[in-house]
Amino acid sequence: MAASRKKTISHADQFEALSKVSKTITSNLYLEDILKLIVTVTAEIMDSKICSIMLLDDKTKELVLKATQSMSEVYNKKPPLKLGEGIAGKVAIENKPRAIFDLSKEPEYKYKDIAVKEGLKSLLSVPLAVRGKVIGVLNNYTSHPHKFTKDEINILNTVASQAAIVIDNAELMVKTKVVQEELETRKLVERAKGILMREQGLGEDEAFRKIQRQSMDMRKSMREIAEAIILIENMKK
Repeated sequence: MAASRKKTISHADQFEALSKVSKTITSNLYLEDILKLIVTVTAEIMDSKICSIMLLDDKTKELVLKATQSMSEVYNKKPPLKLGEGIAGKVAIENKPRAIFDLSKEPEYKYKDIAVKEGLKSLLSVPLAVRGKVIGVLNNYTSHPHKFTKDEINILNTVASQAAIVIDNAELMVKTKVVQEELETRKLVERAKGILMREQGLGEDEAFRKIQRQSMDMRKSMREIAEAIILIENMKK
């Protein structure tokens, strides 16, 4: 079997690598940009042919490719994986890393045609997990057969842990923002209902339905209709 031609990662390399990833993760960028930087920096650290992040879709229970430094259209368009399917699917469901020395001889690897076309030989896949819950996987492919060392596995695990926290925090912020917007909309609609009830002598249900009808007829959100009602009321003062 051909020997690995992959560079050896020293402790100094490891420290510099993790420092780069930490700076990337704490930067003031959008999540999509952070994920792109993580895979780019990790590919450089690990001397990877391809590095990618796949995130778990809670609704479909599929791992979907979200970021890669690869310019390969074939790889970037590869279909999602079900939980438990393929190497990444197994990593996600078992919540532990898997290293594959020869992808061409691995029966569980799903994309052998892509591996052949892109010259992918070995794979290290580690879970992205927060509080014991797997939210995705971080994949690292080499262009030469390579036995991943304990240090390399530890580096990728550390990167994956940091990335998982960033992803989880970003998703939490989005959910919090959505909840805040829903509460604000509810308050505005309640205020607009009060105005219609007072100005037009409508009941609470009638006032709500009127706002709802205007929203549908004008193809505007109920929040926009409520804000318009409140603005008109304020202009009268």
